[in-house]
Amino acid sequence: MDHNHSHKKMNEEHGKHDHYHMIADYKRRFWICLALTIPIVILSPHIQHIFSMQEFLMFPGDSYLLFALSSVVYFYGGYPFFKGIYTELKSLTPGMMTLVAVAITTAYLYSSTVVFGLEGELFFWELATLIDIMLLGHWLEMKSVLGASQALEELVKLLPSTAHHIMPNGKTMEMPLEHLKPGDLVLVKPGEKVPVDGRVVKGQTSIDESMLTGESEPVYKAVGGQVIGGSVNGDGSIHVQIEKTGKDSFLSQVISLVEEAQGTKSRTQNLADRFAMWLTIIALSGGFITLMVWLMFGQDLAFSLERSVTVMVTTCPHALGLAIPLVVAVSTALSASNGLLIRNRTSFEKARNLDAVIFDKTGTLTQGKFGVSEVIPIKEGDPDEILKYAASLEANSEHPIGRGVAAAMEDHLPVEDFKAIPGRGVEGRINGVKVEVISPGYLEKKGLSFPEEKLASYPEKTTIFVLINGQVEAALLMSDLIRPESQEAISGLKDMGIKSIMITGDRMEVARWVAEELGLDQYFAEVLPGEKAKKIRQIQEEGLVVAMTGDGINDAPALAQADVGIAIGAGTDVAIEAADIILVRNNPLDALYIIRLARSTYRKMVENLAWGAGYNIFAIPLAAGVLYAYGIILTPAMGAVLMSASTIIVAVNSRFLRISK
Repeated sequence: MDHNHSHKKMNEEHGKHDHYHMIADYKRRFWICLALTIPIVILSPHIQHIFSMQEFLMFPGDSYLLFALSSVVYFYGGYPFFKGIYTELKSLTPGMMTLVAVAITTAYLYSSTVVFGLEGELFFWELATLIDIMLLGHWLEMKSVLGASQALEELVKLLPSTAHHIMPNGKTMEMPLEHLKPGDLVLVKPGEKVPVDGRVVKGQTSIDESMLTGESEPVYKAVGGQVIGGSVNGDGSIHVQIEKTGKDSFLSQVISLVEEAQGTKSRTQNLADRFAMWLTIIALSGGFITLMVWLMFGQDLAFSLERSVTVMVTTCPHALGLAIPLVVAVSTALSASNGLLIRNRTSFEKARNLDAVIFDKTGTLTQGKFGVSEVIPIKEGDPDEILKYAASLEANSEHPIGRGVAAAMEDHLPVEDFKAIPGRGVEGRINGVKVEVISPGYLEKKGLSFPEEKLASYPEKTTIFVLINGQVEAALLMSDLIRPESQEAISGLKDMGIKSIMITGDRMEVARWVAEELGLDQYFAEVLPGEKAKKIRQIQEEGLVVAMTGDGINDAPALAQADVGIAIGAGTDVAIEAADIILVRNNPLDALYIIRLARSTYRKMVENLAWGAGYNIFAIPLAAGVLYAYGIILTPAMGAVLMSASTIIVAVNSRFLRISK
């Protein structure tokens, strides 16, 4: 749209490229380190001893070859963890990277001194396998996340790249949007996207603004009417005088709101990092205490140091590296098979603690298309026959309301002399009689009326009228049809103790009707796009963890602001790109499944971490030598057996993840 947006788009592309580059980097490091780990394991004295292969595999200088291979794995495979520990310690948030870096550095430095003369055991194979599994875990985790948001790029795509510029001589000329300025005139043809924000100076039409404002009903525009860039023109041709371009336009302001919300959205530290922080403290303090205690008891430095190092290496179980990534991978696959796509795992984890789910109305709780909800005859006529005449006539119309009327009947009668009256209605002849379907304004202009008392109970409905041979026969009440699944979704949220709230740009009467029909806890109507994100901030300030579910352009800032943004997949690309989770189906019931899956996923993560903790509770005291007086001590080989067992349990347990009901 302008230079700034082009620059932002380039930054987004760069960020997306960085994400894929990181996935490829972890993958490459994993495979290279895994290949080097095979000879490291074969050359390790512990492994040779377990399989009684010393005489076949030992040779002069084998320890130096083992040191060289392990050094490559340590520096090359460990590099991401060295970068990670620097970042974590700089921000005073020690986590998984710190724990891994401490464990592999301890094992490497101690084992290297043993190679060059210190009495003790080698930990090179534990070092190599730990790096392999941690690289694999990070690779799996990053593959499970869809990558950075492309919301701003998708917003810009809403506008056409050119417009029909009306020159001073009255001729039109295709011109790029960036060359247009306020005061210029543009022609917008039927069915085209409105290219700019401006005012109608000639012509009349109906414009679909639902994706931008949430207004479900097409808006009639005549001379003097305001139009928004990105909305879709209906059946009329209009001349528009440009009022705003570039960063001043409505769409650009929405872009700014999305940027602001995405920039201020807090990211909680994930479960594994919190767990790893405590393990790091245990590893360092446990290792130091073990060293000091054994020295105080009179053991030599070599023995004391070996026990200390064993404690620190044992504290970082391999299972911990897979505990979270494996659950994430299974959870992502399970969600995808159920039509739920997770883009942001941190926000997805928050879904288990939701206090409120906020829904957009149009296209989310409702179908986003008009249908006939009731036929009110003025006399004792047959409602079905009147509706059949109206539906047959509107079958020839391209207007959204007309399509809703046409869909009310499957069988249509033949129509002659069909004529559309832009902004007013349609007319034609059916079975020899003149049939008209017209707006309230046109009814009044023709000097006709309909008994007001018959419509008094339906202020939330859009009303159009059916005339036969010039006489008013019936009123058709139109409304945005509520999705059949919405009732069950709201009921399910109530059962889980979660509030259901609706925020819509639609009229108060329409919002009240939908809220009462579905039994919502709260609703806000006539809310502008910028105010949607503000409303969510207000609800968050009450201490509630909130999810936003929507499908329109107007929902993008709100989706980005919410703790969990859930986009209905058949909605706009921009809503999808601003969201943390995408529902492939147009089914609000899937929002329930997301919460259930988040709870099941978190429970499985805790179970896996409990197995890792169980390993530590059992292994660390033995590694420290608390039972040394009884001749029981955890050798690195025995530690490896326990480590493998916990890793297998974690892997198997992850596969049993299911969506709880």
